[in-house]
Amino acid sequence: MESTEAVLRLANLSDVAAVASLTERAYAAYTHLLGAPPVPVTEDYAPRVEAGQVWLLEFSGELAGLIVLERHVDHIQIFSIAVAPEFQGKKFGIHLLDWAEEKAGEVGLDLVKLYTNARMERNIALYSAYGYRETGRRANPKRPGWTVVDMEKRLTSRGR
Repeated sequence: MESTEAVLRLANLSDVAAVASLTERAYAAYTHLLGAPPVPVTEDYAPRVEAGQVWLLEFSGELAGLIVLERHVDHIQIFSIAVAPEFQGKKFGIHLLDWAEEKAGEVGLDLVKLYTNARMERNIALYSAYGYRETGRRANPKRPGWTVVDMEKRLTSRGR
């Protein structure tokens, strides 16, 4: 990925349909695996866009991915990272993780949290390899029978 061609921008209300579509496509394999769409696929993104939580990653003029960040008092929470299938495997997800860490640093926070489904083993392995540690497992309040894996990464100096 050439970062000179990758641009992150805040989503606006005219992007809501594209956000929903990209999220559905990005999570399609997991929808199949789980037998139902993961929570990010069924999310109403208009309130999140209005709140300034959705950022779009464009590459050479195409929507390649997105990240949804929630700012909390003591941490940044990643609600979702989605990369369009045609851009998967090209380190766009890592680019978005790096960017979330930068955003946390910009607002003086040193903790990034996220959660994923326990059956999304590829995601858990990726996050673990990238320095996130599992902090617990719990029942998914929105999907009975599903288990959420909570993870976090404590940021240190720029040499993370």
